[in-house]
Amino acid sequence: MSGTVSPIDGSTGGGIGMAGGGDARELSRRLADQAAALVGLLDTDSPDPVAVEAALVAARSTVTELEATVAVARAGSGPQPLPPVVVSAPVLGVDACRAGWVGAILEPGIPRPRVAVAETVDALVETVRRSLAIQVVAIDIPIGLPDSTTRRADSLARKALRRKASSVFTTLTRAAYGEPTRGAADPVNRALTGQGVGAQAFGLRAKILEVDAWVRSRPTVRVLEAHPELCFATMSGAPIPAGKKTDDGRAARLAALRAAGLASPSVLSGSGYAADDVLDACAAAWTAARWVNGEARSLPDPPETFSDGIPAAIWV
Repeated sequence: MSGTVSPIDGSTGGGIGMAGGGDARELSRRLADQAAALVGLLDTDSPDPVAVEAALVAARSTVTELEATVAVARAGSGPQPLPPVVVSAPVLGVDACRAGWVGAILEPGIPRPRVAVAETVDALVETVRRSLAIQVVAIDIPIGLPDSTTRRADSLARKALRRKASSVFTTLTRAAYGEPTRGAADPVNRALTGQGVGAQAFGLRAKILEVDAWVRSRPTVRVLEAHPELCFATMSGAPIPAGKKTDDGRAARLAALRAAGLASPSVLSGSGYAADDVLDACAAAWTAARWVNGEARSLPDPPETFSDGIPAAIWV
C-alpha cells in the first residue's frame, strides 16, 4: 500500500537540476555540513549527548526538507489528474462538523456518496457498520501524536501543497494536547519542539483526543488519516485555489469529485454540518477507496511511529 507520493503543487521542470533543484543542492550542502559537524562531535572520547542530540534533530529536519524538495523536482512536466477511482469495497470518509462527525459512504456500484452524521466518531462508524461491512475509514484529523518532535506528515503535506500550505497545521505533541488550555499547552510544546501552539491545532484538541482514544481502543476496521485539500489536489492534478466555503470552491470540489468518478453526495448540508464538511468527507472516502485498491500512498513512506505505536502518516 505504500510508495512515493506524486507532488501536486503544479510545478514544472526537467528533473532534479531544474525546478526545485537549487533548493535540493543547497539542502544537500547543508546536510553534508551537518553530517561533518556530527562526526566532529562523535570523534571524541566523551561526546556531549546534548550537542549530539541537537545535531541529529537538525540533520533529520534537513532530510525531511530535502526529501520533499526532491519529490517536487521529480514532477517533470507536472502532475496530471488521476483517472476515476474504482470503488471495490465499502468505505467511509469522515470529517468533523458542528454536530460531531459527518461521514461519506462509498459502495461498489453506487457512485453517489451517502451521508451519515453522529455525535461521536465511534457512534458514526458503528452505525454505518450495522448495515454495511466497511473495510476502511479515512478521517480528516491527525492520527499518531508525536512525543517531542513535529510530524513529518505535516511537513511533507505542506511541501506538496505549496500554494495552500496554510491548510495544514502542525500537530502538537501528546503532552501539549494533555493540557486543558492553549495557554498551558504553549510552554509544554515549546519546551519539547521549540514551536508554539497554533489556534487551529489546539482548537481541534477535543476531536483529536477523541479519535486518538478511539484508535487506541483497537477498532476492528482499518483507520487512515486523510487531508481533504491534499486529496482534491491529487485527484485534480493541482490544488484548488478557491476556498472550500465559497460558491466557487464548492463548485470546483464537486467538479473534482465528478472527474474522480464520484457523483454529487446524497445531501450537501443539514443540521449541524455544512457543504464543506460533506465534501471533505467525500475526499477522505476517495482516499479510503484508493487504499482498498492498493493505490493510496502515504506521507511519509513508511509512516512514522511514536511512543503511542500508531502509524502517523497522511494518506492520499
